Amino acid sequence: MRRRRRATAAGLAVVATALAEGGAQARASRGAAPPVAKPPAAVVRLVSAPVRIADAATVRLLRPGDRVDVVAAERTGPPRVVAAGARVSEVPEPEKGVGDGGALVVLSVPRDTARALVGAGAVARLAVTLC
Repeated sequence: MRRRRRATAAGLAVVATALAEGGAQARASRGAAPPVAKPPAAVVRLVSAPVRIADAATVRLLRPGDRVDVVAAERTGPPRVVAAGARVSEVPEPEKGVGDGGALVVLSVPRDTARALVGAGAVARLAVTLC
């Protein structure tokens, strides 16, 4: 009984393969373009980006695994979102003796977003909002 089921399943698999190949050959013989295989989606590699947030008290509210939006507030122009939905990977201990220098948080973001964070941190004060 078990052999008969296996033989039936194998036969159905062979027939399905033959029908699929025959359909593709039939379309090609009629002049239709063969189906185009889509390239695999690009793998987005995440990097760790240390970011200094202007308000140290806000950083103390964060925990690893939280999702945040990073907002850059420049003196000229409206605030802009630099990173949306970034995952907090680490919240280092606060530095001793640092006054109003903000606090550091490590975010897991795509490489391009990490570059944008570095650039924004050089010219603007950064803040976070919890998602």
